[in-house]
Amino acid sequence: MRIEKCWYCSSNIYPGHGIQFVRNDAKIFRFCRSKCHRHFKMKHNPRKAKWTKAYRSSHGKEMTIDPTLEFEKRRNAPVRYDRDLMVQTIQAMKAVDRIKTKRQERFQKTRLAAQQKFRKSIADSVLAKNATLLRGPAKAIKDENLMADTVRVGEAATQKKRSTAAIKAVDGSLRRKKGLKKGMVGKGTLSGGKAKAVRRDKDGDVEMA
Repeated sequence: MRIEKCWYCSSNIYPGHGIQFVRNDAKIFRFCRSKCHRHFKMKHNPRKAKWTKAYRSSHGKEMTIDPTLEFEKRRNAPVRYDRDLMVQTIQAMKAVDRIKTKRQERFQKTRLAAQQKFRKSIADSVLAKNATLLRGPAKAIKDENLMADTVRVGEAATQKKRSTAAIKAVDGSLRRKKGLKKGMVGKGTLSGGKAKAVRRDKDGDVEMA
């Protein structure tokens, strides 16, 4: 008994099942169902259909390199019937099938773990970008109060700077008013240590203030 493979989706075709198509050049194509046969007649590429094994293998979703896959190769060499050889072959097929199943499960588990890690990194980046949307009402009110306090402190500091600058400006203007007026030529000292301002009158004579 020989189990054939579907040309389009690579699924098993058991004896008495499936569709067989023989082309003009005597090449035989076997299909597991009419769906695969229709896609073949419409010249669809099996590598572009996501439900075929060719697509999954080309996109890294199936195990493609493994010694257990070598046992499925077709061998046309005739072998004389031997009961012991047949029993050993069936037992070996069962053992190979168990090993292949375990390796496929391990491959799928590793592949899904990598995908989960990648999706988790994307989710973390999205959460970090939109962290403000996940805060509760209490947290939002607390942040608003903190921001208001910061604004008030900043406004108080600015007002203090402005008042200090205004006081300095007033002091400077008062000092300028108390200073010497225009036309003063200098300062003199009289006996007793008191300073007197010296200025000129209309005729140009020097007089003491």
